[in-house]
Amino acid sequence: MNLTPLNFSGAEIRVITDAQGEPWFVAKDVADLLEYSNPHEAVRTHCKGVREILIPSAGGDQMTKVMPERDVYRLIMRSKMPAAEAFEEWVVGEVLPSIRKTGSYQQPMTPGEQLLAQAQAVINVERQQAEQQVALARIETRVANVEQVRYLDSRPAGFESMTTIRERINLRHGIPPWVVNAVMRDIPGAPLPFAMVRSHADDGAQPYAIWPTADITRRFDRFVAECTFVTAERATHPDIQQGRFKLRQRTSA
Repeated sequence: MNLTPLNFSGAEIRVITDAQGEPWFVAKDVADLLEYSNPHEAVRTHCKGVREILIPSAGGDQMTKVMPERDVYRLIMRSKMPAAEAFEEWVVGEVLPSIRKTGSYQQPMTPGEQLLAQAQAVINVERQQAEQQVALARIETRVANVEQVRYLDSRPAGFESMTTIRERINLRHGIPPWVVNAVMRDIPGAPLPFAMVRSHADDGAQPYAIWPTADITRRFDRFVAECTFVTAERATHPDIQQGRFKLRQRTSA
């Protein structure tokens, strides 16, 4: 679900794009803009496809009534607001084509905004180049340590594989596998394997890496302590660039 706040003549219209790419308009926003004296009654009387969904707001996630495109037209046709026709042209001519093409409404940029966007693009390229240099240095360090990794015939007690780490950390903290992978492999402080264990399942089986269970527990406890909750079940971390991820709230002992 993608929430996009739009602006028509100074009035905010929130549009939610669902998983199928279909736009849903916040019912109250549309009814208020079209100057219905009783927005709730107008939506109840004229709209046929209204449903309630949970969307973020300043006070937290709230159940909000949204309407499909056809219900927006129903309210426009019955509105006495002089600008109703201009609003319809804006929705039909700009908003909907943009949403169906890109998944969100892209408002035209002013010359100043275009200049700022170009400058931001240059900054982004420079940042990507710097990040690539850091990543390359990290890879070189890890490669230099490969020769120090030992090979064992069996996994000793107190050590675990990557598969076990993903499952255990998810149970302990609710962290999804892709974040576990990032902590283990990509972000600063990613732990090197203690050893590689030879697999004897068949002649072509590949060795797998193992890490000390206690060290990994401490590593993820520290990672969680560095996270910032943005909702009851979503958090961010400075080293996770993909944005929010699922995380279980810590409970006091």
